[in-house]
Amino acid sequence: MAIKTSILDTIGNTPVIRINNIAPEGVELFVKLEAANPGGSVKDRLALAVIEAAERDGSLKPGQTVIEATSGNTGIGLAIVCAQKGYPLVVTMAESFSVERRKLMRFLGAKVVLTPASEKGTGMVRKACELAKAHGWFLARQFENPANPEIHAETTAREIIADFGPDGLDYFVSGFGTGGTIGGVSRTLRAESPSTRIVAAEPDNSPLLASGHVQAFAADGSAADSHPGFRPHVMQGWSPDFISKIANEALSDGRIDQFAAVRGEDAMRCARDLARKEGMFVGITAGATFAAALEVARTAPKGARILAMLPDTGERYLSTPLFADIPEEMTDDEMELSRSTPDSRFDIAASPPAPAAAAPKADPEALAEVRETVAANPVVLYALEWCEFCWSVRRMFQAAGIEYLSVDLDSAAYRDGDRGGRIRAALREITGAPTIPQVFVGGAHLGGATETFDAYNSGVLAEMLEQRSIQMAAAAENAYGYLPNWLHPR
Repeated sequence: MAIKTSILDTIGNTPVIRINNIAPEGVELFVKLEAANPGGSVKDRLALAVIEAAERDGSLKPGQTVIEATSGNTGIGLAIVCAQKGYPLVVTMAESFSVERRKLMRFLGAKVVLTPASEKGTGMVRKACELAKAHGWFLARQFENPANPEIHAETTAREIIADFGPDGLDYFVSGFGTGGTIGGVSRTLRAESPSTRIVAAEPDNSPLLASGHVQAFAADGSAADSHPGFRPHVMQGWSPDFISKIANEALSDGRIDQFAAVRGEDAMRCARDLARKEGMFVGITAGATFAAALEVARTAPKGARILAMLPDTGERYLSTPLFADIPEEMTDDEMELSRSTPDSRFDIAASPPAPAAAAPKADPEALAEVRETVAANPVVLYALEWCEFCWSVRRMFQAAGIEYLSVDLDSAAYRDGDRGGRIRAALREITGAPTIPQVFVGGAHLGGATETFDAYNSGVLAEMLEQRSIQMAAAAENAYGYLPNWLHPR
């Protein structure tokens, strides 16, 4: 494969994959795996298209902040594009969407402004418009921007035709959010593969396109109000509480041949089946689209070829009902496997450790280095770079706004001459404790992770810092919450 000039060159050209193990007999069932995009979803396409169209027409200036309302995937796609091109990004998102989407966008450098869940999608769109107007930012307008369906007409649809040939595909099945995918793909397939039937999948409890209700639009093309047929559903990114201008154009132009209503339970079941029987790690909306394709397959003519769009990856849904029944701890079957061999088990005590070798005596130079470091810095954390206890203390310090010096004894800087080992020996002699981390405040030894957490919880740490004119911000009520889950008592 040719070397890519940037991450943006990897957007699109996603694979079409045959379903082998859960396809009904008599038809050929395929999926287009949009999780193969660098941001893990189909929305990478529109993100790149919207930004580059705005660059071409001058509506986006160099260094200008980009803002958009999103359920998450468009925001992640925009974060990738903006990171590569150097634009700051702010997204607005209803608080009901999954936490991992917020973290992914923030990890990619975006700012995430949450809006009340009670105000649904229209609330987050309204907030994005307000912020764009107040600050002079570029508003991406994914629900109205013609660059959105255009990219699907020019890339997604042409990839499909390249894979199936003209009139080689009988059904194209897709959900809708912005309407970009179904709008753009249907436009090209109507012109170049007119025998392909376009199927729009919707939540069964919130069928907007199939409702017959005419969506009202404002002068700028945005939805004027919330659709009366909207009901909350589990398909994040599908069917907001309005029909977008782009989706409405496909609907009013007669480019949607039939509708498929999908139950939330079927969407999650199909997502799990795709994972466990086809090895495809996809999300609830992908499961919903696949459930609709299965419904189409039940009545399709023998030999029909059906393609379902799978819009994103399953990692967007770890905190949603899709993973509610996936245990963190070992199941009974897994525990039985653990018990089937004698070593490394939780249900029996470990073998007694071998007698420890005598601890090395601290040398004067290392002792002096520790004492000088502790005296010169208000808060010192002696740590290991990749120790979970050390990271838990770091997280607590960061949340509380406590500035500190971290001396990472296993880092490259402490490798030569076993400098890190010599300092550990000095710490053992000074504190009487062989473990890491060890914390000092104002020259006084506080203790390890447990003692530091206890001092935080009791208020002793705040008093020690206050005596040295160091303010501590309010953070978690219980510092032990900063420990990873697997370190909590069973």
